[in-house]
Amino acid sequence: MPFELTVEPLTLLILAGVAFVAGFIDAIAGGGGLLTTPALLTAGMPPHLVLGTNKLSSTFGSATASLTYYRRKLFHPAQWRRALFGTLAGALLGAVVAHYMPAEWLNKMLPVIVFACGLYLLFGGTPKAPLDADAPIRKKWQLPQGLTLGFYDGVAGPGTGAFWTVSTLLLYPIDLVRASGVARSMNFVSNIAALTVFVISGQVDYIVGLCMGLSVMVGAFFGARTAISGGSKFIRPVFITVVLALTVRLAWQHWFGQA
Repeated sequence: MPFELTVEPLTLLILAGVAFVAGFIDAIAGGGGLLTTPALLTAGMPPHLVLGTNKLSSTFGSATASLTYYRRKLFHPAQWRRALFGTLAGALLGAVVAHYMPAEWLNKMLPVIVFACGLYLLFGGTPKAPLDADAPIRKKWQLPQGLTLGFYDGVAGPGTGAFWTVSTLLLYPIDLVRASGVARSMNFVSNIAALTVFVISGQVDYIVGLCMGLSVMVGAFFGARTAISGGSKFIRPVFITVVLALTVRLAWQHWFGQA
């Protein structure tokens, strides 16, 4: 049954707490999925159900954060039409691919993806803000960027917001706070698209997903405001610290079989 409690009440409470922290972090710099994905796997969920349930919960957070950035005039949809379309198409395709992918492949793939994401974020660095913040946003790379990251979010998901933030800083003349606004907004589009596929295929635990989603939403509410007020100096250390801790945790759990 879709609305049957599939985990212990204490486990659900812990997952909600994890989701709050994930929402806060995700709204600041991305990477919230690096926290919720291993938490759901640790709770004993099969990988396909983890992906669908995680999409449900993260949709709440990305909606809250993207709305906050939009209201503060830090994201302008008209400038990013191609990226929005590419993200939508890529996420739909990625979620369909994930649906047909064997569970054992996902079990092996997810920890590697998260770990690789963490290593890149640790050693790759965050590009510096441009000197001319009012330069026009180029359209050339928006469609391929949206298709690629949308597809990845549909197939796996962890770290998508972080990849959006870094790639947007590399490709366009905007600062880190505005890049975070782009990342949160694109995340919302890909989450909705992928979630639709997972719902249709029956791969969502609604009680866990909704409880975590509400917690993510509260965390995102505070996280987005903290990021906007704190700016780049606050975002960078939180970004790196969280990803580092989570990649170590995930590697220990899935590579060495430790809980």
